[in-house]
Amino acid sequence: MSETKRKLSLFSFFAMTASLFITVYEYPTFAMSGMTLIFFLLVCGLFWFLPVALCSAEMATIKDYQEGGIFGWVGKTLGEKFGFAAIFFQWFQITVGFVTMIYFIIGSLSYAVGIPALNSNPLLKFASVVLIFWIATLLQFKGTETTAKVAKAGFVIGIIVPVGLMLILTIKYIMIGGHPVAPSFTEKGFLPKGKDFAALASFMLAYMGVEASAPHINELENPKKNYPLVMFILVIVGIILSTIGGSAVSMVVPADKLSLNSGVVQTFQTLILAENGQLTWVVKMIAVLVAFGVLAQVCSWIVGPTEGLRTVAQKGLIPARFKKVNENKVPVPLLILQGIIVTIWAAVLTLGGGGSNVSFLTAISLTVIIYLSAYVLFFVAYFVLIFKRSNQGLERTYHVPGGKIGKALIGGAGLLLSLLAIGSSMIAPSELKGNEIHTYLITLGISYLVTLAIPFVFYHFYSRHHKVTPSIQTQGSKKHEND
Repeated sequence: MSETKRKLSLFSFFAMTASLFITVYEYPTFAMSGMTLIFFLLVCGLFWFLPVALCSAEMATIKDYQEGGIFGWVGKTLGEKFGFAAIFFQWFQITVGFVTMIYFIIGSLSYAVGIPALNSNPLLKFASVVLIFWIATLLQFKGTETTAKVAKAGFVIGIIVPVGLMLILTIKYIMIGGHPVAPSFTEKGFLPKGKDFAALASFMLAYMGVEASAPHINELENPKKNYPLVMFILVIVGIILSTIGGSAVSMVVPADKLSLNSGVVQTFQTLILAENGQLTWVVKMIAVLVAFGVLAQVCSWIVGPTEGLRTVAQKGLIPARFKKVNENKVPVPLLILQGIIVTIWAAVLTLGGGGSNVSFLTAISLTVIIYLSAYVLFFVAYFVLIFKRSNQGLERTYHVPGGKIGKALIGGAGLLLSLLAIGSSMIAPSELKGNEIHTYLITLGISYLVTLAIPFVFYHFYSRHHKVTPSIQTQGSKKHEND
């Protein structure tokens, strides 16, 4: 009976996964690129997001590869050290990403409650980030079922409803109301120019995280059939929602007036108050809804990659205390460690970022390139799987279509775009000027180099000396089978 209760329906798993990457907080960042955002979202969706979804669907359905998600996929092909680095990057990037997400929540709530200082005063903003994150963390102690409920509500109320409303209001505002499209949307054509490619990495963020729910695949009803199905649906929904949301913001709010923290609220202000200046309360209500949608994403990410890290702890690669769980199977020590790191990032980015947009852009770029480092390992592992492990008879229920050639082309597209996006992140966004550029590049460069080194240094000095040996694992497996 208890096993049945822990199963996630297809929609619950879909909502939980969707809330990991489909969100509204990136829309203002996309809007800065004008009409070019449509090109980037289509290219990243078809040639990066689709490869990630397809390749992760294949690797997640290989027998004995589900353990720890990306840790198992990379570790079983490239070796344990690289598997550890991959799960570390997947987890560590979100400790930065949490700050970005909560910046958006604060920007929305500061408008809703009428306290601009929440978003403009660095100390107050830092305190707000820490308070919101720790409350969200404590809520996750009740387990995956609670997270799934919050994810479903947040996805529908905080993403589907606002994006649908934004689409309807934008059409009414431009086509019926006769208001002009913002010049910053049309001045950039559909095809990007050379300098526009600096924005490539930020569009990757629209689709990152689709594979992060894989450690929970065994909680999904009929995972062999439903997991690939969920991946296909997510590709379609992700491209459509991100294109609608980003385009609407860009059409309505001029780029020189757009706030990256609260651009979505600015858009609704323009759309609603242009018709009736007395409807401020409606805008405030929508601000609360979109804040809740992003909060649901925060909750999903709090427990997502930590399950993979718990697998790492069970293998002795990190201290044993981190494999402990409470009565709801939640790794509490890992969540506490995660909270401490998020608090440190919040201090670095909020108090040392040099300004609202600088902090936001640095946090987004750092989140993207750390995560892309995991994806680079993921795609390299996939190439090893299809070329070096093809004759090992690995049982799986899903194959990327097209045989070896099709798999190589799809995986190659994902790998190439991952590498291009990491390189493009090192170009300062055009929105930054003067000293802001130096602050951005220095903070991003140092933070990224330190992050790259951490898992390999830790593995060298700790993990390889404390890991559970294969013989012990085998004995444990035999004992389990005998039981």
